[in-house]
Amino acid sequence: MAAWRSAATFAPHSGTIVLPYPEAFGASDGMAKKSQATWGGRFSKGPAELMLNFSESVSFDKRLAPFDIAVNRAHTAMLHHVGLLSRRELKAIHKALDVVEKQIADGKLKWDAAFEDVHMNIEQAVTKIAPEAAKMHTARSRNDQVATDSRLFLKHASESVVKLLKTLQRSILSIAEANQNVFIPGYTHLQRAQPVSVAHHLLAYVEMFSRDIVRFEALHDAANWCPLGSGALAGTTLPIDRAFAAKHLGFVDKRGNARLTTNSMDAVADRDLFLDFGHACGVCATHFSRVAEDIILWNSSEFGYVELPDAFCTGSSLMPQKKNPDSLELLRGKSGRIIGSLQSLYTMVKGLPLTYNRDLQEDKVQIFDSFDQISICLQVLEGTISGMSFRDDNCATAVSDAGLLATDLADWLVNEGVAFRDAHHVVGSMVAKAEGLKVPLNEVPQADAKKIHRKLGGDWRVVFDLGRAMKAREGVGMPGPKQIKKQIARWTKAYAK
Repeated sequence: MAAWRSAATFAPHSGTIVLPYPEAFGASDGMAKKSQATWGGRFSKGPAELMLNFSESVSFDKRLAPFDIAVNRAHTAMLHHVGLLSRRELKAIHKALDVVEKQIADGKLKWDAAFEDVHMNIEQAVTKIAPEAAKMHTARSRNDQVATDSRLFLKHASESVVKLLKTLQRSILSIAEANQNVFIPGYTHLQRAQPVSVAHHLLAYVEMFSRDIVRFEALHDAANWCPLGSGALAGTTLPIDRAFAAKHLGFVDKRGNARLTTNSMDAVADRDLFLDFGHACGVCATHFSRVAEDIILWNSSEFGYVELPDAFCTGSSLMPQKKNPDSLELLRGKSGRIIGSLQSLYTMVKGLPLTYNRDLQEDKVQIFDSFDQISICLQVLEGTISGMSFRDDNCATAVSDAGLLATDLADWLVNEGVAFRDAHHVVGSMVAKAEGLKVPLNEVPQADAKKIHRKLGGDWRVVFDLGRAMKAREGVGMPGPKQIKKQIARWTKAYAK
């Protein structure tokens, strides 16, 4: 098993959206030391306390700790492999890494802003236990270290989101299967258009989220290239074995061959993966926001199609009769937050020269928040949908509107030899006549219908049978009963694997 996987057990998993280490971040007391322990050799004075507090990142990048420890294990194992560490030194360092890993998991490691970031905090903690760890940073920079940590995090995050998306899809599929014979109006421009089954409408969501899965899986594959060994920007003169470390961390193809980044400058400067992850989260957020809007409308008194679970609704502090769809409204709001994070990332990287610039420290704030928000949003949507029930009677009343089958009447005329454009105008005239007479479209008197077009002298009213209308729609992707069963079976089979 790749080393990072065991370390990542401390990272958030599906169903638990929390920071991996809940302990409070404690800034160092007093003024900074005379020289910074990790890079202070060139400086006569340490940074001002204000600068220290301004520039630290450990308050948020400590979340990378499990991945950073995995990278330390792999890197030092590689150093031993090429003869830059003795077996005794390697054993001492790995034993110290185990101790620090447990301290972090137990919330007992004190994060110190004086050491700036997660990497140096861990290095200092390990070195206190094992002085041999002074060699741990041999042949690498924090630039390629954080690039590697981040790729491991993004692989983990993508896997986690995919699992949540599949759980959501299963719940939607279950509700769709139970409501194959419940019909509602489909809408365009928020106007009643044509009838569809509830199942067909819900399966549209399954399709939407399946595209999100493809995006996150593609991102996982794109992240699966190891930048470790790129150094600050130009590699190292030391005899490292990049493939050895990459394999240890799980950066391999299907055949187990190491996947290595091929340009050291690009490897440490590239933030495409962050943009790709932000984009995937943003698109997914627009999807669940649109789903939320549909259900909010369905839940309104004016529609009355669904009953939402109490567990995902709240009441009014003033009006005792209210049951508000707060979970869905918050989903709409959260989508803006997630999309905003993507915009921040774009703005951050758009004008940066190669290679690494300190601006990039801020990238993790956006990515961590996007991951947390997308994760909890998918769980909330799943909980809301799985507890939702349809009000069959209200749905039946809404779908009884004869106007929903106006297009079917036009198609009937086409089958009678009328050109579609002419048929469209004929049915438009029929709708106008029905509105003038204040009757449903299917109750326009025969004499009036025949005056509009001679072909309406036939049995045109047969089209206003809902069962007939749905059975006539059995083409691929249509809402006919056989097609719905076929699509449900397809998705059920996909999730049975």
